[in-house]
Amino acid sequence: MYRSHNCGELTATHINTEVTLSGWVQKSRDKGFIVWVDLRDRYGITQLVFDEERTSKDLIEQAQNLGREFVIQVKGTVIERASKNPNIPTGDIEILVSELEILNQSVLPPFTIEDKTDGGEDIRMKYRYLDIRRNPVKNSLIFRSKVSQEVRNYLSKEGFIEVETPYLIKSTPEGARDFVVPSRMNAGEFYALPQSPQTFKQLLMVGGMDKYFQIVKCFRDEDLRADRQPEFTQIDCEMAFVEQEDILNVFEGLTRHLLQEVNGVSIDKFPRMLYDDAMRLYGNDKPDIRFGMEFGELNAVTQHKDFGVFNNAELVVGIAVPGGNSYTRKEIDKLIDWVKRPQVGALGMIYSRCNDDGTFKSSVDKFYDQDDLAKWAEVTGAKPGDLVCVLSGDKNKVRAQLSALRMELAERLGLRDPKVFAPLWVIDFPLLELDEETGHYHAMHHPFTSPKPGQLELLDTNPGDVKANAYDLVLNGNEIGGGSIRIHDKETQATMFKHLGFSEEEAKAQFGFLMDAFQYGAPPHGGLAFGLDRLVAILGGQETIRDFIAFPKNNSGRDVMIDAPARIDDDQLTELSLKLNLKS
Repeated sequence: MYRSHNCGELTATHINTEVTLSGWVQKSRDKGFIVWVDLRDRYGITQLVFDEERTSKDLIEQAQNLGREFVIQVKGTVIERASKNPNIPTGDIEILVSELEILNQSVLPPFTIEDKTDGGEDIRMKYRYLDIRRNPVKNSLIFRSKVSQEVRNYLSKEGFIEVETPYLIKSTPEGARDFVVPSRMNAGEFYALPQSPQTFKQLLMVGGMDKYFQIVKCFRDEDLRADRQPEFTQIDCEMAFVEQEDILNVFEGLTRHLLQEVNGVSIDKFPRMLYDDAMRLYGNDKPDIRFGMEFGELNAVTQHKDFGVFNNAELVVGIAVPGGNSYTRKEIDKLIDWVKRPQVGALGMIYSRCNDDGTFKSSVDKFYDQDDLAKWAEVTGAKPGDLVCVLSGDKNKVRAQLSALRMELAERLGLRDPKVFAPLWVIDFPLLELDEETGHYHAMHHPFTSPKPGQLELLDTNPGDVKANAYDLVLNGNEIGGGSIRIHDKETQATMFKHLGFSEEEAKAQFGFLMDAFQYGAPPHGGLAFGLDRLVAILGGQETIRDFIAFPKNNSGRDVMIDAPARIDDDQLTELSLKLNLKS
């Protein structure tokens, strides 16, 4: 038996108990005649004491030679600690050691294994197994486990069945790029790793499983933006004989359950917002509604003067920054520089100060008088003491730019409290998006999304106006889940493929198995998938997902710990019927 107790459970009630503990040496303090060692495991830290009055000389010498992260086993007696530590659960006791065994030595770690470490992100990812010993990462992984368990508890009680679907599937021309896997037994042919279990969960509905879920790995070979991973985890769910309202109710329930059980937070309302309203009021389809600063469209009150910047713009739009009139000119200039960064892409920013006396001072006073600026304030909801920030240009671009500015200002103003949770359903997305480069439409969600009832005929006349029977669940400005009511009959699915540019032969080659299945009595069905990594991070009060993933990859998609991806040798290539054609 390596341990009778863990390093986080011993208290004053255990005094005079003989115990065996095992763990890692956190640190030691050597006073010559007495040595203290902090012993750490997953559960906590217990102080060990080696005292020359009660401990043999050989044992003290052993303790003096212990290094950081040595793995040891000790036996001893729980005694009252002379100098108590109220900051840890074991702070009232220590272990008077009678036996010490070194189970494994350790070289000096490349960074300190403490909550506040001296290791940068690159070095910590290279030695991730050491990083996991630190409380912030360890506790994040434990937190993730708790969330996953509560998901299973809730869905199981709701009658969902957990079913695993394949990882080796067929590549399909939709969504991001697939990761492909060569087949040795079928030379020249490839599997793909799933971007989601979409078609399989639909086939499970055809199979009568009724309520399905799984916590599943998904894979996308895409260029990685900040805080994305090439492999990620979904809580994937599907239900048969349901309409949109049924699905929204079930997953509002799951979200309430998680917030209550994991965070102790009770949420009553899940507002619903049309996609078009989200874009008009917030500039994106995942608005953070913990704070205001809604957009005010200013075309009607700005395009009547000789200011060409506004007159030539498709959209003039602004927000009111609470208390922003206190900003100095230098601070406003920095904001202007911020929106002109390539990542945002604005050409500049116009502003208007709302003075406490009811007057206004604008950067374009030459063109707009006090009555004009009062209308700006009215449209944006600005009050005395606020600052109105205005951007203009192409509608879609300027909305995205002002959305980025809104989030940046909220961060600076402390309006994004991670302990406050504001869920929101965004509904009625467009079914199709127009690719301006090719002039072709593609599915905004995926090709299996059903149009809203009664809108199928619009596909032939006004495809851009068709709304999808789709919905996203947003939490604190992050999309944590999305789904739709699916197409469940062969004719409608064939129509959808036609409008996405598939020939009949192409549709049959790629999705014939699904079309065939629909001929055998497919029920109406729909579902939703939560992004578990993002959901866990938000519930944990963080924006970054990496610390909630045991072994994440960097922004280049590399695992620097195991040095993957890596070349394979020529024999493997030959066995897989592959030949490399690398450009120098």
